[in-house]
Amino acid sequence: MTLEQLRVFVAVAERQHVTRAAVALNVAQSAVSAAIAALEARHDVELFCRVGRGVHLTEAGALFLVEARALLARAEAAGLVLSELGDLKRGTLAVQASHTIANYWLPRHLVAFRHKYPGIDIRLTIGNTAQVAAAVREGAADLGFIEGMIEDPMLTTEQVARDQTVIVVGTAHAWSTIDRLEPERLIETDWVLREPGSGTRSTFEAALQGFGVSPGALRLALELPSNEALRAAVEAGLGATVISASIAAPSLEAGLLHRVRFNLPERYFQVVRHVARCRSKAAEALLSMVTAPFARSRAP
Repeated sequence: MTLEQLRVFVAVAERQHVTRAAVALNVAQSAVSAAIAALEARHDVELFCRVGRGVHLTEAGALFLVEARALLARAEAAGLVLSELGDLKRGTLAVQASHTIANYWLPRHLVAFRHKYPGIDIRLTIGNTAQVAAAVREGAADLGFIEGMIEDPMLTTEQVARDQTVIVVGTAHAWSTIDRLEPERLIETDWVLREPGSGTRSTFEAALQGFGVSPGALRLALELPSNEALRAAVEAGLGATVISASIAAPSLEAGLLHRVRFNLPERYFQVVRHVARCRSKAAEALLSMVTAPFARSRAP
């Protein structure tokens, strides 16, 4: 029995399909079939039932799947130890972050990390809060950074920074001339918001409920996939939006947007980790770099 045979078996078991497993593993279908056949022949046990074009685990296969996953996890852990013996002189760190964090807060921390550990290859991808959480849960990212709230028993979060969101409108908007906006007036204008699953949107909708305003009562004109798109749409004259103050700042300074006086609550940027999966030394090093300054700022 080899690790490659175990990887093939797990891939087929998870997809219940030989061809899909072959595609996922980037090997020929015949190689997948041969690996499964070798396991079954060597131990004289049937691991799958063939049903049409798909396959299903037998009772023996289901029991073996638990042990196969455990063995592969141990093998991965052993390989990780070997790769880290160089004291962070080489390796890969996968990070996923929400739009606001990836574009405005995280880069300076990644630059500092790069200067300290130049041999670590940092791979940053961007998604909304829900996508970041899914990436960490599924192992596609070692660490995630979000500004929204998540409830997932497999994930843990830790605050790393404060952030303030603001309501902004174009300079010709009716709200650009008022001293202060009352909550009941929020339903009077068109809104341009991020997509569902975005941390900016979820925290805004939670704040609305705190003011006694139903998010469904807003006149939603557009849903856009990035904060920069929100800013540009409102600069062009379409309604109001809510974005991070750091994103709004250049347009406010240039006189392209007006900040509406409305007290939205402060929110926090958070790092997301898997509760059970082993973290690499590179992940621990970045985690330490981003959490330490915030912890010091909150110390009495």
